[in-house]
Amino acid sequence: MPFDSTASFDFQARTRVISGGGASSRLGTLARELGLRRTLVVADPGMIAAGYLAQATTALEAAGLTTSAFTDFGENPDSAMVEAGRRFAAPLAIDSIVGLGGGSSLDCAKGINFLLTNGGAMADYEGYGKASIPLLPMIAIPTTAGTGSEAQSYAVISDAATHMKMACGDPSAAPRIAILDPDLTLSAPPRVTAMAGYDAIAHAVETWVTARRNALSDAYARAAWELLGGAFERVLGHPADIGARSDMLTGAHFAGMAIEQSMLGAAHACSNPLTARYGMAHGLALSILLPHVVRWNAAVVADRYAALHGSADALAALLERFALAGGLGGNLRAHGAQEADLPELSALAAQQWTGAFNPRPFDAAAALELYRSAL
Repeated sequence: MPFDSTASFDFQARTRVISGGGASSRLGTLARELGLRRTLVVADPGMIAAGYLAQATTALEAAGLTTSAFTDFGENPDSAMVEAGRRFAAPLAIDSIVGLGGGSSLDCAKGINFLLTNGGAMADYEGYGKASIPLLPMIAIPTTAGTGSEAQSYAVISDAATHMKMACGDPSAAPRIAILDPDLTLSAPPRVTAMAGYDAIAHAVETWVTARRNALSDAYARAAWELLGGAFERVLGHPADIGARSDMLTGAHFAGMAIEQSMLGAAHACSNPLTARYGMAHGLALSILLPHVVRWNAAVVADRYAALHGSADALAALLERFALAGGLGGNLRAHGAQEADLPELSALAAQQWTGAFNPRPFDAAAALELYRSAL
């Protein structure tokens, strides 16, 4: 399928990307090149157990930097966790941040950056471009192939009261450097690999069809799909396959680049209320919803889906196969959803920013139809 060069886009490369096995060993040198002196390392607790936090701080300190580590947050970081990080960092006079871990670590690092530099609360930055002071320089080191947060200028932070996700973006929130080291993904448990990988696949599929797509997002989304679709089952069946892990990590990054240009769609809009209401993991929710969204969107973008995998039905079936391979998928009822819950969930889904970019007009009635098909 040819690219549509008529759709406008505005692109500026903000992030230097270093990729390859062992690339994380360059962290200290890269930090010194940026002129960093006092850095906050934001890393989830799993990074301590894997030894990656110690490796990072050792490399930074060997390069002459003073480091402090914040690890007191969990999956799907919320506004209270980010505020705790701000309070921790406030007296340290840091001049930079290193995000180390999965998407939760990278998003939490960005959230702390917003509050530390601009004050206020995370809700003040929902949307884009609301930071009046540029954020501190950040180095992002993803250890899962999932969100592609290292390629984006957004932090996705849950509201601690409502548990609904807020997308908070600013040009200066994009990391200065992203280090893609597939060796660091080897420690991810199989279920984390599966859920993160399915999230990346959903990014590739959704960015390929959004109403905001353009030639640049198409290039990144198509490359992401080819890498992720070819490697997902390989990495699940052969976890030590470093080639498959490299394809997944690069594919997730490319999908993150596509999000920057074209945003996402109905699958993400419908998944966020499920995480808020039932504590359902994001990748799991997407694995249930995405095949239904593909079939529903086919009414307007069947040709786009066909360009990925033969036909919309064939693509949906492949996505179901991927979910089964990862021990994911199934239906919403198995995770606590009931018919009576769906109107409220649909109203929440209709409020999600990503739904506005879905190729087929998306509202509460559309969300209700999708939830019912997945129930």
